[in-house]
Amino acid sequence: MNENIIIINCGSQFTQLIARRLREMKIHSVILNWDVSAEILESYSPKGIIISGGPDSVNEPDAITVDKKIFDFGCPVLGICYGMQLMAKTSGGVVSSGTSSEYGVTSIKRNENSSALLKNLPSEINALMSHGDHVSKLPEGFAATSTTSGGVISSFENANKKFFGLQFHPEVVHTEHGEEILRNFVFDICGCVGDWDLSNWGETTIADIKNKVGDKKVVCGLSGGVDSSVAAVLVNRAIGENLQCVFVNHGLMRLNEPEQVMAQYKALGLNVIYVDASEKFLSELAGVTDPEQKRKIIGRLFIEVFEAEAKKIKNAEWLLQGTIYPDVIESGSKKGAALIKSHHNVGGLPEKMNLKLLEPLRDLFKDEVRELGKIIEMPEEIISRQPFPGPGLAVRCLGEITKARLDVLREADAIFREELKAAGLYKNIWQAFCVLLPVKSVGVMGDSRTYNEVIVLRAINSQDAMTAEWSRIDFDVLDKISKRICNEVKGINRVVMDVTSKPPATIEWE
Repeated sequence: MNENIIIINCGSQFTQLIARRLREMKIHSVILNWDVSAEILESYSPKGIIISGGPDSVNEPDAITVDKKIFDFGCPVLGICYGMQLMAKTSGGVVSSGTSSEYGVTSIKRNENSSALLKNLPSEINALMSHGDHVSKLPEGFAATSTTSGGVISSFENANKKFFGLQFHPEVVHTEHGEEILRNFVFDICGCVGDWDLSNWGETTIADIKNKVGDKKVVCGLSGGVDSSVAAVLVNRAIGENLQCVFVNHGLMRLNEPEQVMAQYKALGLNVIYVDASEKFLSELAGVTDPEQKRKIIGRLFIEVFEAEAKKIKNAEWLLQGTIYPDVIESGSKKGAALIKSHHNVGGLPEKMNLKLLEPLRDLFKDEVRELGKIIEMPEEIISRQPFPGPGLAVRCLGEITKARLDVLREADAIFREELKAAGLYKNIWQAFCVLLPVKSVGVMGDSRTYNEVIVLRAINSQDAMTAEWSRIDFDVLDKISKRICNEVKGINRVVMDVTSKPPATIEWE
């Protein structure tokens, strides 16, 4: 049985980073929403609890809170940022608003008293602070263990109850010795061993799917990507022939991609129905330029197509999707989480859906999905496939979507990837693609003036899609790519490169 650290999500964009840091330590973690009952949480037999940060103020009348019984479990509790303030207020302390706000990297100085959480740390560290409120009066039995250069309590603890609070974020790379702080909590304070791995997770998940689905059938919405493919193979291991896959050609895929994807699925032995719905998608997207509207239209149409196919399948009750955790976080699906963008498999679902959702990968990161694919012995060409958004080229074709503009984008994108492969760079880049802008610029070809659209080259490296750095591609390679696109793709006379990391930008343009 896995030893569990429960992470209670109060809406922070960093919540999944806490889980990621714990998984790197081979600690099994479960992320539960802030409104989880103490009874459900207790069923996980937690070795410890971490309460995340969040955008609310604990002093607001409708501020999110947690079941107070959680503090009576007897297991260690760590509150981070909002979680620290919530712990303080719940325990009888005072949280003040509107003064001593601190944002960004701040100097933290340890107090002289001993601290189990800050054990073996230097007397001063730099840490990422992001708060408007602060704990101005400690609850009874609590002691401050560090303060900021501005005099704000940056950490406290109640040694008897094993309650700990951090006003800063140990889970982010900007905080010095953040990993050591988390290690002190999970290993020394909670007594974890650190023996969790994806192999055990896969076996447990397959067993859970068998129990959940029973003898009913599952319709799988395959997209051709790593996530949906791994999800399909995982579920196929659990229920075999009761999995019916559906591959929808929405007319928004890359050059020759539908044919390539179907050949791969045939080789995997998956039972796949091919549906060409490209005309339907393009028809409903005609004239739509708002990115959120595009995503929601595509999400709705996906579900409609799946349901139409599911009606033909006796006992079909479940819809399988390859949702992963970054999709969930960015879509702001939990109360308190800010919406960054809607993902087709989490944002656009109709209020009444005839199929229940099955999302076995929704708590995994992209690199973990790839590792799981290796464990279940999937082909390398699928596992190593670069991420491709569910809405496809719709979020890379800015402005109005037409077949003509999509064809231009497909040709340019194919040239970009082809030249990266020829230069031996493609496998070293996490994601490389083209974006077509609804912007025209003056050019000259031969003796004629042109007024054509612009292609943007986007190449980034990332581990889990939550942060990304733009890839430094050799200038000679870029020169060749630019010349080929301008010479071979009709309607393009200018190529530029996106040199923005995430943050501040997202990976996709829409």
